[in-house]
Amino acid sequence: MGIYAFKMPDIGEGVVEGEVVAWHVEIGATVKEDDPILDVMTDKATVTIPSPVDGVVRTRKGNVGDILAVGHICISFDIDGDGNSSEEETPESEPEVKKEEVKVVVQKPKPEVVEKVSGARPLASPAVRKRANEAGIDLASVDGSGPAGRITQSDLDSWKDAGSPVAAAGPSRRALSGTTEVPVIGLRRKIAEQMHKSYSQIAHFSYFEEIDVTNLEDLRQHLNANRSEGAPKLSYLPFIMQALVKGLAERPECNAHYDDERQVVIRHSAINLGIATQTERGLYVPVVKNVEAMDLWQCANEMQRVTGAAKDGSAALDILSGSTFTITSLGRMGGLGATPIINHPEVGILGIHNAADSAVVRDGNIVIRRIMRVSSSWDHRVVDGFDGAMLVQILKKYLEHPATIFM
Repeated sequence: MGIYAFKMPDIGEGVVEGEVVAWHVEIGATVKEDDPILDVMTDKATVTIPSPVDGVVRTRKGNVGDILAVGHICISFDIDGDGNSSEEETPESEPEVKKEEVKVVVQKPKPEVVEKVSGARPLASPAVRKRANEAGIDLASVDGSGPAGRITQSDLDSWKDAGSPVAAAGPSRRALSGTTEVPVIGLRRKIAEQMHKSYSQIAHFSYFEEIDVTNLEDLRQHLNANRSEGAPKLSYLPFIMQALVKGLAERPECNAHYDDERQVVIRHSAINLGIATQTERGLYVPVVKNVEAMDLWQCANEMQRVTGAAKDGSAALDILSGSTFTITSLGRMGGLGATPIINHPEVGILGIHNAADSAVVRDGNIVIRRIMRVSSSWDHRVVDGFDGAMLVQILKKYLEHPATIFM
């Protein structure tokens, strides 16, 4: 018998540590080679690590939420034959775990009824008590609407009109107490770290606009009605992606990263669009790469592929990295505006709201047009207000005259 000590592997792309988000094995469990043992979240994605050997779990290093450094032992096994470790080298002696204590406090509904306490005498005036006694009404079954739950004459009237205590009862007034501590771990912590980094380091400014997408809607409906078998149904996003290809070519300063340490703006030739995607596990930003080389249908197909992978948890590191500009869509939720936070180290982000019919003035007449609102945010350290506004205006021009997107 021997001891096999397994070190946190190098997951790639410069990752130096990972957060434990789930253990799949307990101490004493028998595992086979390639059985899943541990889920680790890096800055890019969640990775399931398989067992390197057949054996019995001897020790585990780190609880859910702990940070494990690459190259340090995270688990050890009792195996048949010679191992690679001695008793002294097993995880108990290694100090590589970082404890994170970030917590958020939320209210826990722990009701304490103030208007009625079991065994306590209902609050009511002598006149109300006399009337209730004469009418045969049990005051314990009546909800009081007065101060501290005091029963009033009108409460008796409501009780009698409803014909039953259940029907007469309105919303109960209850004082809530107690708290629940929810550790901020896994993807939630990565989102928190990224948002804090973005908002604390980037000098944001935002710009809003309305775009008349009436003609675009007609084109979208026509293409969807005549699409080939197996082709995806088009939303507005593939058109916006295609319009951004042209817009970012005209304003290359917006398709860039800002290296804070070197104070260098890195403009990208490729247009790799991150698509902010809400999933059951939190917010991911899968990337459609080289949009400049795609047509409308290819955009739609690739967007569905990468966002689908993010939603079902199959997105690999290459899907979740490499964006040069990000689109975030509130979809049907709509809203009048927002101030999206830039996806660091990018220098801009575009927010898309829902499109809806609105009354607008055209040539002195009130007409119904389909209007889409957009919000954008820019890194004012390196993108002037004029530059960010110009990109939005270029986008507006293409979307309001959609034939020009393809010229």
